[in-house]
Amino acid sequence: MDELKEENIKNVDVADFAEKTVVDEIKGEQEEEEEEEEEEDEEALPHSEFLDIFEEGLALIVQDPLLCDLPIQVTLEEVNSQVALEYGQAMTVRVSKPDGEVMPIVVVQSATVLDLKKAICRYMELKQQREGGVKHISWKYVWRTFHLVFNGEKLEDDERKLKDYGIRNRDEVTFLKKLKKK
Repeated sequence: MDELKEENIKNVDVADFAEKTVVDEIKGEQEEEEEEEEEEDEEALPHSEFLDIFEEGLALIVQDPLLCDLPIQVTLEEVNSQVALEYGQAMTVRVSKPDGEVMPIVVVQSATVLDLKKAICRYMELKQQREGGVKHISWKYVWRTFHLVFNGEKLEDDERKLKDYGIRNRDEVTFLKKLKKK
């Protein structure tokens, strides 16, 4: 009988010890997590420092041969367009302005005239942001004043695909001033 009591006491002590050990481990893990969260809060960078680090990383990415044509202040849309070009999912349409400047505009292979017009708008807006200059362009005025022309044919139907006009990768489209009606 005494042996049973001693054995039960040992079993109870072992069970208590095991239970306390598990509880202590859980408490220890919780304390470690709280300490890590406090360290992360202390390590949080001011916004300006974070932007500097991000821009440095972005500058390294842009040095990749695939992305080397992109500006330092690249946008996600520009990176995606460049990747789509490499995979053959997009094409570059060179758009000539009346002043002689040629804009390389990237559009998907199945782009419509409207998609090209929107891409021209995005290109010009990004260019204005980067270089300064004109704050606002009235695109309504631009499209009312100029035609887009490819091989002498006006791109008038916004819903028609560029390929239907025969436009392929690296083809040139020009801005042509509309004639005034009398």
